[in-house]
Amino acid sequence: MKRKRWYGLIGLLSLLGFVGVFTPERYFLGFFAFAVDFQYFFLRPDEMQEGQILRSAALGFFSGMGVTALAVLAALALGGGRTEALYLGAGLGWGVSVAVYAVSSFWASLREWRHAGP
Repeated sequence: MKRKRWYGLIGLLSLLGFVGVFTPERYFLGFFAFAVDFQYFFLRPDEMQEGQILRSAALGFFSGMGVTALAVLAALALGGGRTEALYLGAGLGWGVSVAVYAVSSFWASLREWRHAGP
C-alpha cells in the first residue's frame, strides 16, 4: 500500500459513530464525519491530493482552535465555572474542527471530480 493511501485509515474513526446509534450518547454521532476519508483508499495518490488533505486539516485545526478560545471566553464571561468553560470549549472546538475538515475535504474532492471530466 502506498504511503498516501494510509490517509484512508482515518475513516475507521467513523466506526465510533455507532456508539451514538446504539447508546444514548448522541455526541458520538459526530464521528461519522470521518467517513469521507475512506475515499483515499480508492483515489490515485498524488501531490495535489496530499496538499488538499493538508489544507483541509489546517483549516479544521485553526477553526477549532478559534472556536475553542471563543467558547471558553464566552462561557467565562457569562459566569460559568472554569471547568465547565474548558469542557464546553474543548467539545465545541473539536466538533467544529472535525466538521470543517470533513466539509472542506469533501468540497475539494467534489471540485476536483467535477473538473476532471472527460
